[in-house]
Amino acid sequence: MTAALPNLVTSCAAIGDDAFGLTRIFDPAIQLAVWRRTPDPTIGNWLERNAGALGCGFRQLITPGQTPVLDTLPTGSGRDALADDLAQLAEMLAELLDAPAIGVRLEVIHKAMCPRLHVDRVGVRMLCTYRGPGTEWVEEQSIDRSRLGAASAGLADTHSGVLRPDHCIESIPLYAAALLKGSLWQDNTGRGIVHRSPAVSSPPRVLAAFDAAW
Repeated sequence: MTAALPNLVTSCAAIGDDAFGLTRIFDPAIQLAVWRRTPDPTIGNWLERNAGALGCGFRQLITPGQTPVLDTLPTGSGRDALADDLAQLAEMLAELLDAPAIGVRLEVIHKAMCPRLHVDRVGVRMLCTYRGPGTEWVEEQSIDRSRLGAASAGLADTHSGVLRPDHCIESIPLYAAALLKGSLWQDNTGRGIVHRSPAVSSPPRVLAAFDAAW
């Protein structure tokens, strides 16, 4: 049996194996809260078998307790398990934010969507990668925020100056549920977790994104 990884709290991130740890996102200093989860082999095996038949994913608005409809995806027990997991994560986010509905996006990604480091203009967003590499993020001491966005002059992160010489790129684990705080969170102007899409070497990457809707 593999020992559980230790919980980790850094200057801007709280990472652990307990779903309750996601509530750390309400800490003003925390910009990223991650619940590490064991990958579900039923979902994983189904995604591998149907990697070329997933289309472009879907977007749906669901209410707490509602299960998204995945009838555009290949049938199988993995599809049912995925629908149940998406419903669980959406309900958790709705409870955390007291939201009446959650927008769910399942992205089937063949190349990095947002390859440069950035901060989302949202309050908070939940992400979960079901296949492929996880979203990358950096600690505050690793970045120069003045070089984000247009200030990068369109250069790659390795050449724009946004990354400090002693930087370290972190990655959200496969199947983990992660809350990423954005610049529109209350009193979070000029902050928010700095992150980017990873390179996709063996497409497709399958990513779910959840946003509260009022």
